[in-house]
Amino acid sequence: MRKISGLILISIFIVTCAHAQRLQVCEGKAQGTYYIVKYLRNDTASLQPQIDSIFEVIDQSLSLYRPGSLINRFNAGDSILMDAHMQAVVERALEVSKATNGAFDITIKPLAAAWGFGVVKPAWKGIPPADTLRQLLKRTGYRYLQVKGSMLLKLKPGVEIDCNGIAQGYTVDVLSRFLEQRGIHDYLVDVGGELRAQGHNATQHTWTVGVEGPAAEGEEHPVQTLLLLQDKAIATSGNYRRFFDQGGTRFAHTIDPHSGVALHNNIISVTVLAKDCITADGFDNALILMGVEKALAFIKKHREYGLEAYFIYKDKEGRVRVASSPGFKKV
Repeated sequence: MRKISGLILISIFIVTCAHAQRLQVCEGKAQGTYYIVKYLRNDTASLQPQIDSIFEVIDQSLSLYRPGSLINRFNAGDSILMDAHMQAVVERALEVSKATNGAFDITIKPLAAAWGFGVVKPAWKGIPPADTLRQLLKRTGYRYLQVKGSMLLKLKPGVEIDCNGIAQGYTVDVLSRFLEQRGIHDYLVDVGGELRAQGHNATQHTWTVGVEGPAAEGEEHPVQTLLLLQDKAIATSGNYRRFFDQGGTRFAHTIDPHSGVALHNNIISVTVLAKDCITADGFDNALILMGVEKALAFIKKHREYGLEAYFIYKDKEGRVRVASSPGFKKV
């Protein structure tokens, strides 16, 4: 009877501890977008100040909008001594560039600016002059970057980098590690739609998140469908967030580093699952540029990255279709 009573007491203790954990929510604006951090914790003290401090430190490293940031100092010079944040992002960016044969490339900053998607807007509106693109392509290419220890070097004058295509995913991972270091293992981190989740929500169920699904008939923008996100990260890239229309063609903010041309293929969006958010965020732009068939073949061939993807696209008749890798499961 003593053993049984002991088991009952242990069970009661576990249930009590589980119920004692309360859902905490920290939210705000950072990196030009919103963020929401949800987590379960016994301690009710807010982590908001520490979370805001993390954003501040990362901005000092990687923000193109922050005067004096490390990335702006590098773009204005020829080398920089990187901090841990910048080095982690640059090294992973170069890894993704090599894996995708340059479909993802952080040296596209001058091209993004020429298309009107940079910090400073160009003198023209719409499609940049062809001569301008040709000149900018001469100083575009991840092979013009070199990492030596903690130093980042330019191998060609005029090379500039833009880490916005991977920095939000990295920030999600940093925030996730921050929570885990404080003994928090049930959380959902969302920075501008790039997410990572672990454990369970307040009802002891797997976190459920909205991902972009096919638009309703007659509508152009994707709608939300549901996905169970358990110990995974997710990132989405699409042609409907930042774009302009010209001559019957929609040009999105994703730039092809090889041609210098803004995205204008038939893909509406791609949602990528990975083990961490920097991986999902780093590959989503490359996959959308590859096109559906090549992207799915890439995922199948490179299982070492643990990628799964869900595409929404238009077929030759203009009908909205979906395609996904085998491991992408919706609710």
